[in-house]
Amino acid sequence: MAKSRAASSSRPEPQALVVRRAEALDALESVLPFDRRDFLAGLLTDDDVATLRHLAKEGIGENSLRALASDLGYLEAWSLAATGSPLPWPAPEAFLIKFVAHHLWDSFRRATDPAHGMPEEVMAALKAQGLLRSDGPHAPATVRRRLSSWSTLTKWRGLRGKFNAPGLQSALKLAVRASARPRGRKSRKAVTADILAALLKACAGEKLVDARDRALLITAFASGGRRRSEISALRVEQLVDDDPVPVDPKDPDGPKLPCLKIRLGRTKTTQADSDAFVLLVGRPVLVLKDWLARAAISDGAVFRGIDRWGNLERRALTPQAVNLILKRRIAAAGLDPAAFSAHGLRSGYLTETARRGIPLPEAMQQSQHRSVQQASNYYNDAERTLGRAARLIV
Repeated sequence: MAKSRAASSSRPEPQALVVRRAEALDALESVLPFDRRDFLAGLLTDDDVATLRHLAKEGIGENSLRALASDLGYLEAWSLAATGSPLPWPAPEAFLIKFVAHHLWDSFRRATDPAHGMPEEVMAALKAQGLLRSDGPHAPATVRRRLSSWSTLTKWRGLRGKFNAPGLQSALKLAVRASARPRGRKSRKAVTADILAALLKACAGEKLVDARDRALLITAFASGGRRRSEISALRVEQLVDDDPVPVDPKDPDGPKLPCLKIRLGRTKTTQADSDAFVLLVGRPVLVLKDWLARAAISDGAVFRGIDRWGNLERRALTPQAVNLILKRRIAAAGLDPAAFSAHGLRSGYLTETARRGIPLPEAMQQSQHRSVQQASNYYNDAERTLGRAARLIV
């Protein structure tokens, strides 16, 4: 059983304990942003911190560990707000069903029954901590992911959970149906080639930050729409110069373009010892190398923070910073930042390949999607908007 922090969420912990946990989380500085470290230290128990440090030593991927830490912080905060106590380990089936009932519910029933769904006081406590932004039910995928993280952490503690219990699975299925929340895209709009051109124009200045943002955006897009976690984790050691390639594949003896291979290592769909790679060809290679030369980066993180005085930092950008850079350049280009996120580079790459008639298997080699169904969704969207079926009456 985890060590209790407090008997009630209303009784704050001694500052010395929070500081000690924050120092313990320093060992995870490559995973947890500094500002999140102190926040999580106030939510997690000593056993929670020990579990995360153990997972880090076991070699779990940084992105997976970051997601587990984030989910664990939310779960602990919810437990304190809902019960006044830290998470029980292992959690009883009734407690898991309570979590589902608080996060997946019927909006129409809530209008006539205030007791349905997440209690107001729980919602207010989570909002006060910046952990809850919407008054509505959660996305089913988010709830399933947090239950999955909870299950994983339970197993790593050497305990058996009730996550496959028929009662929980039935409650989850019924709650998903009742919440009736449509699935939304991670980025409402795709960053296609025309939008990318506007973004590059918005960072066409001569400052070091302009060179970095140009390289970041064009590399993320041209390398197959790399995820923001992959861009933030990219290291110089993953970049390998390859032989120049012909401008026209049908004319191998004609003019050549520079070519750079990016070894992917561990990603969401590849393992650390995988030989998976993607290519940069032509202008993206030149833009990326210009950034590395101007920043005098010869090893370590490719994309790094730059302070307000224009000084380069040693620490790599976080995935969140990649998203903020995209949104800042979207705003500078005169577009709506709320309509775009970093995932728009990934969806935009596949949308653009569909528009240009590039076969899906060839596009997937570069994007490294494992699921044909998922990748083809972007193709289908592009074909429907450009096709004749919706244009019978115009």
